[in-house]
Amino acid sequence: MGKTMWRAVVAGGAAIVFTGAVAVPAGAAEGGVSFSRVAVNGGKPIVIGVKGEVEVRAVFRMTTKLKYDFGPTVFPYRGKLDNADTVHSAVITSDCEVVDKAKGICDFEEWLYIDPQHPDFGNEDAGTWKTAARVSLAGDAHDTDDENLPLRIQRATRVTVNASPEPVTQGKTITVTGRITRANWDTHTYQGYAGRTVSLQFKAAGSSSYATVTKAKSSSTGALRTTVKATGPGTWRWTYYGNSTSGAKSSAGDHVAVR
Repeated sequence: MGKTMWRAVVAGGAAIVFTGAVAVPAGAAEGGVSFSRVAVNGGKPIVIGVKGEVEVRAVFRMTTKLKYDFGPTVFPYRGKLDNADTVHSAVITSDCEVVDKAKGICDFEEWLYIDPQHPDFGNEDAGTWKTAARVSLAGDAHDTDDENLPLRIQRATRVTVNASPEPVTQGKTITVTGRITRANWDTHTYQGYAGRTVSLQFKAAGSSSYATVTKAKSSSTGALRTTVKATGPGTWRWTYYGNSTSGAKSSAGDHVAVR
């Protein structure tokens, strides 16, 4: 089956067919259909763990006076547009919200689903994808366009923290440990993420924000460890800022009292 993971394409209702001349609208792509205002996941990376289907919201506009059977949809793809790999297991598209009936303009909302436990989904699927838009037209025809919109799909990360001793004397040493792990989509487990530079951050008591104090690199098992001086009471956490294939993540905070 390759990477094409369509389970179903379900429209919220019957497609709207605008009456009038079947002409290519101004600015439409070849085929008589154009897509615009495409946004997937609010422009943010899609971060996926090892269990549970992830729901991704998308919005877009379609302009056409052609009759279409179902859809339309937008989706991530790799490869050639006419023979692409995709990663979604299902997609649901709303009914048309009419913007301009005379010009055949509709706005749509979509919910795209990605299942990390699908047999065709694996670690190689992390990284940058492109975005396509497609509608199935009457008579088994279709229009598929590249939207020139990069889309990043990332493996989820987890980070833990422990600061000790608690409480600590002012000026004494605090040892802060933790571990960073990353989703392995091949084994459906979280595994130690080695060689990552992770920021140790501190939020002083009474403050509303964290500041980076130092950085540490994770061990071969993803372990983190560093020492700092106790300057006052507050909360410590580790923050990983992510990369092209792995999501950003902060640990929970560990409060340390200083006496």
